[in-house]
Amino acid sequence: MVQQVTITTDTSVALRPLVESAIRSELRLLELGLERTRQRLHAFESQYGINSHEFARRFEAGEIAESLDYIEWAGEIETYHRLEIHRQALAGVRLN
Repeated sequence: MVQQVTITTDTSVALRPLVESAIRSELRLLELGLERTRQRLHAFESQYGINSHEFARRFEAGEIAESLDYIEWAGEIETYHRLEIHRQALAGVRLN
């Protein structure tokens, strides 16, 4: 699905370079967040000897009892997915 956004301003400042810079900055922040989240996920995987995909499947199925660590791990997985969705959305932006 293609979405379009129109930006207007009353100033004489060229918006295109500002918008491009803002998108690049946000992409860098998202990449940093993804890397930090990957590190946290790896720490959980190492600690518990199971990968995050399998953990999430078992946790959502109720096969793993809730604990503070497991709730945090599930939260990190959700955070990773949300950051990746936002990164993909911004990486696909094309300015006309």
